[in-house]
Amino acid sequence: MFGARGPGRWLVAPDGVVKVVLGFSGPLRVADAVRPTRPVTAISLVSGVHATATVGEHAGPVHGVTVLLTPLAAYRVMGVPMDRLACRNVDVAELFGERLRRFAARLAEAPTWGSRFALLDQVLTARLLAGPRCSPELAWAWRQLHRSAGRTSVRRLAAGTGWSHRQLERRFLEQVGLPPKSLAQVLRLQAALRYKKRGMTWAEVAAAAGYHDQSHFTRSFKAMIGCTPGRFPAARAESGRSGPLDSLPDQFTGELLHGRATGVSRLCKTL
Repeated sequence: MFGARGPGRWLVAPDGVVKVVLGFSGPLRVADAVRPTRPVTAISLVSGVHATATVGEHAGPVHGVTVLLTPLAAYRVMGVPMDRLACRNVDVAELFGERLRRFAARLAEAPTWGSRFALLDQVLTARLLAGPRCSPELAWAWRQLHRSAGRTSVRRLAAGTGWSHRQLERRFLEQVGLPPKSLAQVLRLQAALRYKKRGMTWAEVAAAAGYHDQSHFTRSFKAMIGCTPGRFPAARAESGRSGPLDSLPDQFTGELLHGRATGVSRLCKTL
């Protein structure tokens, strides 16, 4: 769940997660932090897997719940090709019509957070069980990239699945949203940010995350975040450290389940 009593602005690094923001009040304005695109303003929105950072803001009070899903879980829950959402922020009404907007209203009207979580569990479980299945080969390749923090080569992924490079990329676009090389860059960036959080210098971070050298790391970082590594802490401080599109470590449904390990949270995490 998220909430803020006044105006706010936040910067979100790409993280390989699909977010469904179900707002109860007040619109959010979301835009790409690197590429100048038209901002999206909505109370409830879906944010696909991004290859670049996102900037969000709200002018007044907001509150609601954010569902964080692995791309493979999102593919099953939403039943649409993930490349339709990749690098995009979409008003839920544009994607699902009034169905999801009415569902957000039901959540807002629920008397307690416990009842909201129970309703979300029910709907997510039904959608996961009814949605299209991900191919086992794609699930294996996705896990390999995560386990190696983006350092598994496309050639090895193709060999492990038995697919051609073109077929591998086509399946990633359909069921993840990004090609494997782009997803690997996102995962390597996330590994770098984790190393930095542990207290490493940026030079140590570049080496630990597997970049060729610090200049390679700086170029990649700037292309994905919109600023240099040295500028990043200040950019985060200026924008605020969290918002409805931020994800939490090892929690693919954010605070949706309020710390309870339910079947939905486990399924979303393992897909």
